Amino acid sequence: MTSVLGVIGFFACGAQVEATEGEQITTEFRVNDRIRVPRVRVVDPEGQQVGIMNTPDALAMAQEQDLDLVEVAAQADPPVCRIMDYGKYKYEQAVRQREARKKQSHVVVKEMKMRPKIDRHDYETKKGHVVRFLRQGAKVKVTIMFRGREMIHPEIGQQLLERLAEEVDEIAKVETSPKLDGRNMTMVLAPVKEAVVQKQTQQAQPARQRGSRAEQSKKTEAEPAPEAPPKPSRPIKVTRAEGG
Repeated sequence: MTSVLGVIGFFACGAQVEATEGEQITTEFRVNDRIRVPRVRVVDPEGQQVGIMNTPDALAMAQEQDLDLVEVAAQADPPVCRIMDYGKYKYEQAVRQREARKKQSHVVVKEMKMRPKIDRHDYETKKGHVVRFLRQGAKVKVTIMFRGREMIHPEIGQQLLERLAEEVDEIAKVETSPKLDGRNMTMVLAPVKEAVVQKQTQQAQPARQRGSRAEQSKKTEAEPAPEAPPKPSRPIKVTRAEGG
């Protein structure tokens, strides 16, 4: 009886089943004529138990209310069926799933590869890319690639990763500490929220400046141009005809 009441409460509140990783579980119920068992335990649209009935009688009760008879707990004895608007129920489930997908955040992971004996210029260039990725809100997986005898001194790669993490500690935190995986040593950096927001604010300021300049140019175009002063008229030369 406890399991039956749990099923009733589940459908009464309109909850939905979700997987542990946030994926939706699609459950198809037997509805109306697809219910083949001879007797069912009926629950009315308000979630109140009606009792055990013959399936044809329960189906007739649902049809009188212009609703559907839905088998919500086939494992119970007898199975539990609820009278509901199944089309409306499926629509509401689809709306909730769309809203859940909108709220899911998509995490982007960029990767930056380095050698343990990287020179200063290349290091600064790659560090600049790491900073740009972090300010865009992406995580960065930094990989140190060892070759040949470089594997003898893995501490060089670890020191390089720790140095990078220290230099970007204002905008990132170490999510996964440096660890050796075969011939590679990896570390994952995650951006702090303040760094991403600051980047968005900096992008918004030039946009406002461009908007103000555009408004000023429009005002300048709208103002009438000053009229040019009239040009002085040139004197008329009069020539006399000479008579013979």
